[in-house]
Amino acid sequence: MKALILSGGKGTRLRPITYTSAKQLVPIANKPILFFGLEAMRDAGIVDVGIVVGDTADEVKKAVGDGSDLGLKVQYIQQEAPLGLAHAVKVSQDFIGDDSFVMYLGDNLLKNGITNFVN
Repeated sequence: MKALILSGGKGTRLRPITYTSAKQLVPIANKPILFFGLEAMRDAGIVDVGIVVGDTADEVKKAVGDGSDLGLKVQYIQQEAPLGLAHAVKVSQDFIGDDSFVMYLGDNLLKNGITNFVN
């Protein structure tokens, strides 16, 4: 199983906070919210993670790197504009291949992670 994390939105509804940072990197309890999702993937046994990025790709790549610090293998997938969830899956087809996958919004926080859903 693979994970597809969407991290391409502009965060316009969170302005002025997101004028200077990607919304997925806004800290919650001193950690970027995106990292809670990445850790949830790892804790559910998912290692291969594709992060769909947009205008803030450089910031996200700098923060996450190759994912090895979290025990993950991260691949970045560029989306030319935030054109919706289905479009994010479409541009990720090469990454997903024929594998099953879970899609996670990079600015969400699920209290108990996703392990139960994956199982």
